[in-house]
Amino acid sequence: MSLQGKVVVISGAGTGIGADAARAMRSAGASVVLNGRRPDKIEQVASSIDATGKNVECVAGDVGDPKISERIVKTAVDRFGAIDVLFNNAGIFEPKPFLEVSQSDLSGYFNLMGGYFALTQNAVRHMRARGGGAIISIGSIWAMQGIAATPSSAPSMAKGGIHSLTRALAIELAPDRIRVNAIAPGVVETPLFDPLLTSNELASFNAFHPLGRNGQPNDITSALLFLADDSASAWITGVVLPVDGGVMAGRNS
Repeated sequence: MSLQGKVVVISGAGTGIGADAARAMRSAGASVVLNGRRPDKIEQVASSIDATGKNVECVAGDVGDPKISERIVKTAVDRFGAIDVLFNNAGIFEPKPFLEVSQSDLSGYFNLMGGYFALTQNAVRHMRARGGGAIISIGSIWAMQGIAATPSSAPSMAKGGIHSLTRALAIELAPDRIRVNAIAPGVVETPLFDPLLTSNELASFNAFHPLGRNGQPNDITSALLFLADDSASAWITGVVLPVDGGVMAGRNS
């Protein structure tokens, strides 16, 4: 793989998909900078993937805060000299009927979209100087189709924006050899669903996926490693890749 010696920035790295991605990137030989709101969580991930601390750094804080986004990138450049891969993974997801969505709810999603935007802006400045890079963002199949069981107007709007940003930046940044792609997961079993669903309720979504099971973090990580690796995906940009157990292929009943 071409990730040996690369520098990878991961937002939302404290649990679930982000934590699994951090482990995989470090195993592939990359140095990683971890961001998350909870210092204890990202530090726990950091120590589990590199007890020496030589190839991992943590920057705690809300990625929606422009100062935090700037600090994440500065930390990566100061500590490891570059940024090669950015994984925009921080997320919130709270399905609720359209008329119950509050201004506070919207502010949370807008804040997250702003975080993706600002972190990407800061990273691109350094990727340009380095001569290229890869940006991968987490989108959602909920931004690609409505799902009656989980009314999700606000998160769908936010992730739809991430899909559009992915395509726009893929064209704009192609001359700089910066590839921009997104992954649109189905239901992936992570702590994101803990406040929303019991274990039995979460298990009921197995049948929602044509392949018969919910996703696991490593399903997303596999796609991430492919899209981040120039030796595997150098001619791929502007793609929103469903990793969803077949949901976007068609109806399952």
